[in-house]
Amino acid sequence: MPLNTLFKALPPIPHHPSPRWEKLRRAPIKDNGERLVPMSLAPAPIKVFPAYARLGIPGAVPECFVREGVYRALLAAARSLPNDIGLIVLDGWRPWRVQQYLFDTLHEAIHHHQPDLSEEELLDRTREFVSVPSRDPFAPSPHLTGGAVDVTLCDADGLPLDMGTLFDEALPASHSDYYEHLQMLTPQQQNARDNRRLLYYTMQQHGFTNLPSEWWHFDYGDQLWAYYGPHEHAHYGPAELDTIENRWRRQLS
Repeated sequence: MPLNTLFKALPPIPHHPSPRWEKLRRAPIKDNGERLVPMSLAPAPIKVFPAYARLGIPGAVPECFVREGVYRALLAAARSLPNDIGLIVLDGWRPWRVQQYLFDTLHEAIHHHQPDLSEEELLDRTREFVSVPSRDPFAPSPHLTGGAVDVTLCDADGLPLDMGTLFDEALPASHSDYYEHLQMLTPQQQNARDNRRLLYYTMQQHGFTNLPSEWWHFDYGDQLWAYYGPHEHAHYGPAELDTIENRWRRQLS
C-alpha cells in the first residue's frame, strides 16, 4: 500500500490522560522470569542506537537490552512496517543510576526555569517525562524492568523520520497526540503527525501501550502496560543484566 494511502487510513492518535502513578504502582507483578536480551541481535529492519551511551550519560550501557518477549514483539512490529521504513531502538532496560541521573537533571532544569513551582508541581512536571527512580520490587521504574522501550522510525538509509520533536525533548509537543489538536498544520507538521500515527498504531497492533506524554515511549509487560492495557497484572518486575558477577553470586549462594 502506498504511504499516502496508508496515512489516510490511520485514525488520529487517541487522547489518554497521564498515568495516576499511585494507582499504577498498585498493579500486581507476576514476573515470568524472561531474560534480558540485546537488541543488537535483531536483524533488519531494526536498528539499534543506544542514545544515552552515545550522549555520555554516566552509567549508561552501550546496548539496548529488553525482555525476550519485548524483543520478539519489536521484531514483529518492525517487520510489519511498510517497505523502506525501519524501527530504531533508542533505549530499553535502564540501570537505576541512569534513571536517577535523568530525573535529577530534568528536575533541576525545570526548577531553574520555573523557580516558583511548588515541590509537588515540580515533581509532577518532572515525571511527565522521567519517572521517579525506584528499585522497589512492587513498583519499579518502567525502564528498570526491561519492558519499557524508546523507539522511532527511520527511512531506508537508516535516518530518523521527522516526528516533530527529538527523542527526550521535555516539551508539550512531545505528547503523542499533540498534532491531533492543532487546527491548522503546516506540511512539515502533517508529516510528523503521520509518522507518529504510523509508529503508534504499529506498536499498538503488536501489544504495546504508549506513555501519552512521550511519542517514543512504549511498554510491554510492565506496570504501565498493565495500567493502560488494561491487564490484570504485569509480567515484568525489576531486572538485572546477567553479568559474570551476578552469575557467580547466584551459583555460590
